[in-house]
Amino acid sequence: MEPKNDHRRSSDKKPASPPSNTIWYLLGLGVLVLLVMSVWDPGQQLHIKYSDLVRLIEAHHPDRDASERFVDVEYKLGQATGKQRLSNLSDVVIHPYKITGTVTRRIHESTSQPPGSFEAKILGKKLGEEDEKVEFVTARQPAEERTAELLAEYSVPWDNADGPSPWRNYLPMLLLSALFVFVFIVLMRRMGGAGSPMAFGRSRGKLYAQEDIDIMFDDVAGVEEAVEEVREIVDFLRTPEKFQTLGGRIPKGVLLVGPPGTGKTLLGKAIAGEAGVPFFSLSGSDFVEMFVGVGAARVRDMFQQAETKSPCIIFIDELDALGKTRGSSAVGGHDEREQTLNALLVEMDGFDSNSGVIVLGATNRPETLDPALLRPGRFDRHVLVDRPDVAGRQDILDVHLRNIKVGKDVDVKQIAAITSGFVGADLANLVNEAALLAARKGKKSVSMQEFNEGVERVTAGLEKKQRLMHDEEKQRVAYHESGHALVAYCLPNTDPVHKVSIIPRGLAALGYTMQRPEQDRYLMTQGELESRIQVLLAGTIAEEMIFEDVSTGAQNDLERCAEIARGMVMDYGMSRLGRVTFRESARSPFLATGGDGVSHLFSHSEQTAREIDEEVKRIVDTAVEKVRHILESRKDCLVALSERLLEQEVIDAEELEEIVEEHSSTPMVVPGTDSERKASHDAEAAETPDEPQVEGS
Repeated sequence: MEPKNDHRRSSDKKPASPPSNTIWYLLGLGVLVLLVMSVWDPGQQLHIKYSDLVRLIEAHHPDRDASERFVDVEYKLGQATGKQRLSNLSDVVIHPYKITGTVTRRIHESTSQPPGSFEAKILGKKLGEEDEKVEFVTARQPAEERTAELLAEYSVPWDNADGPSPWRNYLPMLLLSALFVFVFIVLMRRMGGAGSPMAFGRSRGKLYAQEDIDIMFDDVAGVEEAVEEVREIVDFLRTPEKFQTLGGRIPKGVLLVGPPGTGKTLLGKAIAGEAGVPFFSLSGSDFVEMFVGVGAARVRDMFQQAETKSPCIIFIDELDALGKTRGSSAVGGHDEREQTLNALLVEMDGFDSNSGVIVLGATNRPETLDPALLRPGRFDRHVLVDRPDVAGRQDILDVHLRNIKVGKDVDVKQIAAITSGFVGADLANLVNEAALLAARKGKKSVSMQEFNEGVERVTAGLEKKQRLMHDEEKQRVAYHESGHALVAYCLPNTDPVHKVSIIPRGLAALGYTMQRPEQDRYLMTQGELESRIQVLLAGTIAEEMIFEDVSTGAQNDLERCAEIARGMVMDYGMSRLGRVTFRESARSPFLATGGDGVSHLFSHSEQTAREIDEEVKRIVDTAVEKVRHILESRKDCLVALSERLLEQEVIDAEELEEIVEEHSSTPMVVPGTDSERKASHDAEAAETPDEPQVEGS
């Protein structure tokens, strides 16, 4: 399922989001720091004692020699202390709380600092130079009143500063207080946001307004049946009086189930877009935390927010993370997930049920959900969003091809036919891969060749052209794939062979035989499963016939073969043990691995388990004999196919048919088919005790 219209009008574009408030916070903090620094002493002046200042004033006597006016005084500059020779006061200002001025400085010989020292870096000057003028500051003694008299007596230029205003005294304290309050408010807001320890109990759902959702039912392709199922919900949200006049009520919850990638989330957005109501979107894992009670608090907070926006829709994706069956945990009722599920059950249909709030859930594991969650009154409507059929795949391809420059040879129907089992996400990936391949080749449009290569890349993996194989390994792979292709061509009830290749692809595939169904299939017969087992075994049997040895390349074939055979015995009742199923836990209908990720439980005895193993072995052994018979009867075809593969590495369906027909000098009977039974009957009539005559093709 995909949107049919991906484009947006220019008027529908969202305006650029404003800058984050953090920028304004930082700017305000910078301004406050600058103000404080402008009021306070910068700390780069030379701090001296008041007693030393008196000595400097006395040393400034006009009758003294210039060399005698220097006085060794102690100074403090940051963390550094020492002695310097100071003289020649000027520009002295007597403040109510300090005295500042300018002096001539000469470094003391015993405490001289080399250039680049701490003091030199602070003052920005090279120490050691004589007669440098620097600013000094000293604390004024409140009881000392003769400083001005001394300055006047020794002819030192000075001035008296006005007293400080009240704001100057209290401004630093006020600014610091405001700064601390500001930082405290910002931190509290951040702690109150999502993801912080103070916000454990708040819901993490995202609220989407109507203008944020531009997907409608007309923009959805591939799942028309599911759209019709949920259209009634939209009608209720638009015109509730239509149903309320007759006493009807809308379902409280709608559960969307289906395989991954079929578009359950997209359908939920389309419902919100059509209904024109607020849409809360979140995942089932957003409720669950390691602390007991947090998930339940988030559920309650989510529904409280929804009530204020009623009517509205709450969409919970991956509902199985929240609503698994209770009682499966070893912790019991204290499990956090169970507490969260209980809160959800109460909110959906408890004593104080919410009106106008519709819950949409999406999952691909409905078999794991709690029965209380699926009962009528909660999720009382289940909508299947299944894999699209041929027509649905064609509609989805039309959606994605609107933005792609395609060639005239592209047949959308053919692409939809060869992509059986693909969902919307797979088809989107296929179109993108084809476009990338065409761009890599420098083409101006995407042709059918790129789509065929895209199908191979999606199903078999990337082509490994740099992987070099020895001649013996390459020959073995050629016979292996030729065996698959030949048996698939000769057997009934098999999908047609589309392509045979010995070019490595994916992580471990050294070659592959691609079969494509002619139409969508929803059921498989016993004969079709047996034919599939025989095709899987054909590769290793061909190696054994030619090389009298087998390799490890058939591992995946043997795994799939054993899985099919065991499924025939234990799940489908296609064996001598009768029409009985021996698995107790149900498999997931939408995922490859079923159950909760634990091993399956089997309701049978050890003796039955032994009989199951023997029956699986019998099915496989019977298939081996049939495959060996086919390959021995068509050994010339097998050799010809492998030689052609070694020559050009790839064989398509037409070449395969041509080679098989060319080397089929005698008709062949496939063991176990009607042709074999007819040949056996003719042999008995002719009173020939030998094997039945091989007939058929």
